[in-house]
Amino acid sequence: MRKNGLLMLFGLVFITILPYSLVWGADKTVIRWGDVLSADHPSVKMLERIAKRVGDTTQGRVEIQVYPSSQLGSSKDQIEAVALGTQQMVTEGAANFGQWVSSISVIEAPYVWRDDSHLTKVMSGPVGQDLNKQLIEKRGMRILGTTYYGVRQLTTTKKAVRTAADMKEFKLRVPENEVFLAMARAWGAKPTPMTFSELYLALRQNVVDGQENPLPTIDSGKFYEVQKYLVLTGHILTPRLVVINEKFWQGIPEADRKIITNAVAEGIAWNNQEILSREQALVDKFKQAGMEVIQPDVESFRKPVLDTVPKMFEAKWGKGLFEQIVGTR
Repeated sequence: MRKNGLLMLFGLVFITILPYSLVWGADKTVIRWGDVLSADHPSVKMLERIAKRVGDTTQGRVEIQVYPSSQLGSSKDQIEAVALGTQQMVTEGAANFGQWVSSISVIEAPYVWRDDSHLTKVMSGPVGQDLNKQLIEKRGMRILGTTYYGVRQLTTTKKAVRTAADMKEFKLRVPENEVFLAMARAWGAKPTPMTFSELYLALRQNVVDGQENPLPTIDSGKFYEVQKYLVLTGHILTPRLVVINEKFWQGIPEADRKIITNAVAEGIAWNNQEILSREQALVDKFKQAGMEVIQPDVESFRKPVLDTVPKMFEAKWGKGLFEQIVGTR
C-alpha cells in the first residue's frame, strides 16, 4: 500500500514539473514577448498585430503573449531573461545589447544613419547578418528583425537649449548604455541613466533636467506634459531589435518559424510606416500642448560627438565598422 502511495506521489510530481504541452498532449508553443514601452506605442501595437497574425495563421498552435510597460522588468532584465531562456522574446534598443555583444552598439551610434532606408539596407545585408551571427554564438539570442524607432530629439524642463554649450552640467536622462553616456558627456552634460518606467516622474520632480527620445515615445510617455522645450537635435536614428532565445527558436517546428518570421516582417513594415507618419504630425501636437519648439545649431551637437565617440568605441565595434556603415549607399 505504501509502495502504491509513493508511486502515485511520484506521478503527481512528475506531471507538475512537465511542460503544459507534454502533460496534456497539446502541440502548442507559448511565447512571452516583452517591451518596456507603454501599451499605446506603435512598437507594442506591432507586437499585438504580430501576435494576432501568428495566432490566426496557426489556429492557436502558437500563442504570443504581449507584456508592455516593463511588466517583465527593465531593458537589462528582459535581455538577460531572453539570454537565459526564462523569457522568449524582447524588443529593445540596439545599444542595450552592447553589454553582451559590444559591436552591436554601433548601430545605435549617434550620426551613423542617414535615414530609415539606410538602416534597413545595412541591417538586411552583410553587416546585419554578421551582428546576428555574433549574438547567436556569444549569447544564444537571434535577431528576427530591426525596427525603426524614430529620430531622437531633446526635451528640457526649464532651459532653452540652442547649442551644445547650453548642455554644460545639464542632467540628461539617457538609457542605461555606454554609448549614450559618452554622447552626453561629449556635449558637456551630466548623463543620468534610469529605466524608462521611472522617467515621467523624474521629469516632473526635476530629478533630471531633460531627456532624449523619438517623438512618438515622447508622445506615448506624455513627456510633453512635464517638459517646456522640444529641441530638434536629431542626434540618433534609433533601431530596435526583435530578439528571440536561439535554443527556443530552434525548438519551434520549421513551418511555424516561417509563419513567425513572415508576421514579424509584416509587423515591422507597419511599425516603420506608423512611426514615420506620427513623426510628421507630432511637432504640431506638442506646440499645441504648450511646448516651445527650438531649431538648434545641430552642428554644435554633431561635431564634439563625432570627434570623440567613434574613436572611443572603435576597439569594441571593430576597426572601420562605423565608417563602413556611414559609407554604405
